[in-house]
Amino acid sequence: MKYDSNVIKSTNAAPRWQDLIKKYQTPDNWRSIWQIANSMLPFIAVWYLMYQSLSVSYWLTLLLALPAAGYLTRTFIIQHDCGHSSFFKSSKANDLVGTLCGFITMIPYHQWRHEHAVHHASSGDLSRRGTGDVTTLTVNEYLALSKWKRFEYRFYRSMPVLLLIGPFYTFVLTHRFVRKDSRKPARRNVYLTNAVLFSIYGTLCLTIGVKAVFMIWLPITMISGALGIWLFYVQHQYENTYWKSGEEWEYVTAAVMGSSYLKLPRLLQWFTGNIGFHHIHHLSPKIPNYKLEQCHNETPMFQEAVVLGIWESLKSGSLKLWDEQKQKMVGFGALKSR
Repeated sequence: MKYDSNVIKSTNAAPRWQDLIKKYQTPDNWRSIWQIANSMLPFIAVWYLMYQSLSVSYWLTLLLALPAAGYLTRTFIIQHDCGHSSFFKSSKANDLVGTLCGFITMIPYHQWRHEHAVHHASSGDLSRRGTGDVTTLTVNEYLALSKWKRFEYRFYRSMPVLLLIGPFYTFVLTHRFVRKDSRKPARRNVYLTNAVLFSIYGTLCLTIGVKAVFMIWLPITMISGALGIWLFYVQHQYENTYWKSGEEWEYVTAAVMGSSYLKLPRLLQWFTGNIGFHHIHHLSPKIPNYKLEQCHNETPMFQEAVVLGIWESLKSGSLKLWDEQKQKMVGFGALKSR
């Protein structure tokens, strides 16, 4: 799974690539409003249907959790675009809608926006790992660990942990707390988000009961959270991804080589807000999600990127370490000869 060298040559031919994508970077406010309507409103409607289905069959409730999780993921993509100031032309509108989305996704908008900006600025840089990333060690770093630390890393990088424990830990627990480096606006937004969530779910618990709320909320949260982590994982963790250190790191190459084009079935692509076009998004976060596919289809250099299908993305789950000698991701099995 390697990128054609022409992709890198094209993207390094600045300002050509900036000129090619410039026309896609302007938000269409009406399209954005329509996306809010077809994401948040259906989520609320399906949530209500799940409550009604509790009196019929919990299997039906769990079935309805699938589209509910899809709409929740789509709502997060709106929040994500607002964080890049790419969803509306107005920065105030982006911040307002992004904050409201955070009340639904349980992710405080301002603090997450800062963390995600750091991720974009450092993705693929070995010397700046640690913010917004799935923790990735090099082979030599792993071999230098104690047996206990190696176990911890293996445990963390196992797919059951990432997809089962990860969603609850990442989206429910960690976002309830303020980071030490957070500024006042981000701190206030965390407190506001927590207060609104407490009010919403407190009211629901008093109205329909704690058990009913839990039976609806948990499957939605776990499914959407697992989908989110899986998407983020496979869009950066594949065999011939990009990792460099310090002065060797280069933004454009990191964006195109270190972010995959994840080709999804049309319905899943819709629910995930075109985030599979991740190579374009990392190159230009100012492109709204609803213009990413158009940009890909109309720009030949992007069509030369490696395509990951669902099967290829699943195989990426076995890749755990960056081999600096081979310049590719490898599994733990590759260490048997060392």
